Amino acid sequence: MRFIKEIHPIKFWLVLAAMVIAVASLYVSHSLISDLSAEERVRMEVWAEAMKNLQTADGNTDLTMVLKVLNANHTIPVIVVDQNEDVQTYRNIELSSADTIVSLKEKLSDFNREGNCIRIDLNGGGDYLNVYYGPSLMLTRLAVYPYVQLTVVLIFVLIAIFALLSSKKAEQNKVWVGLSKETAHQLGTPISSLMAWMELLKTQYPQDDLIPAMAEDVERLQMIANRFSKIGSIPELEDADLKALLERVTDYIAHRTSDKVKISTHVPDLLPPVRLNVALFEWVIENLCKNAVDAMGGVGVLDISVQETSRYWCLDVADTGKGIDKRYFETVFAPGYTTKKRGWGLGLSLARRIVVEYHSGSIFVKQSEINKGTIFRIELKK
Repeated sequence: MRFIKEIHPIKFWLVLAAMVIAVASLYVSHSLISDLSAEERVRMEVWAEAMKNLQTADGNTDLTMVLKVLNANHTIPVIVVDQNEDVQTYRNIELSSADTIVSLKEKLSDFNREGNCIRIDLNGGGDYLNVYYGPSLMLTRLAVYPYVQLTVVLIFVLIAIFALLSSKKAEQNKVWVGLSKETAHQLGTPISSLMAWMELLKTQYPQDDLIPAMAEDVERLQMIANRFSKIGSIPELEDADLKALLERVTDYIAHRTSDKVKISTHVPDLLPPVRLNVALFEWVIENLCKNAVDAMGGVGVLDISVQETSRYWCLDVADTGKGIDKRYFETVFAPGYTTKKRGWGLGLSLARRIVVEYHSGSIFVKQSEINKGTIFRIELKK
């Protein structure tokens, strides 16, 4: 249990560490990108100046250094256009289209949007060239790198949280199973003694009308212990008569509930067998019915109905009780959640475990209105 309590702070520190890594990575990357962008700007200004010298040189000018500067650019993509926006030359651009001019115009438009342009005035007559350039491959990769890093960190954090939650669930399962097995074990001995005493009473007082009722309650205790013993083990599902099961539960509830609670069932007459573990599924229906009776305060209508869809058998347990706020539709299934003064908050949690894990179905609050009633739905695959 201590491990379960420590999971929440661990998740907090994992998320916090991921946020620190994200902020630090973005800050460092942004600084590097800014520095590299400024450096590439300086390099392109030198390159543009060399292009200007090349364009304005006469026949006696030594262009060795100029050509060396121009040819030294192997990383920064660049396009040079004149005042009419006609392409004069380009470097370090891979063209994907057979139409070179169209492809260069598209690249030129991208560079223009980024604002990377250097103007070269050629002479006093108004002639000029525009040097458009884009980020180098290294700068592009550096811009993408922090997002790749953040994705890896996020995946790591999600995997870690998933592992922690799986461990938490496994720990909870051990608690559930241990509690259930121990409860069944503790109940077993006194129930066996009670059954022996009941047999003795039957032989000594065969005409007593109270003894059959007492025997029925002892058998009920035996069935409850049997249910607890099944928690944690792989249940055996069998073709069961759902209508008969519901009749047994409603008869049991009716005998132990106020006459002011009207109980009704609506089940198809030709309902085919449904794959169930009878003992555990009876427990689920019984728990829903008892909760409904408690919610109505001993006065109201409890209705159980079964409908068929293309994929599921849908079983609804509806009451006219105090209802559930929509905010708590999921919370009611959490272990320990209860509105009763002496409740443990385990009934609906166990019910969901039985339906979801043992019967591959689902259970949820279908509908509820405050002071009007609630409908719980169970869906079982055909």
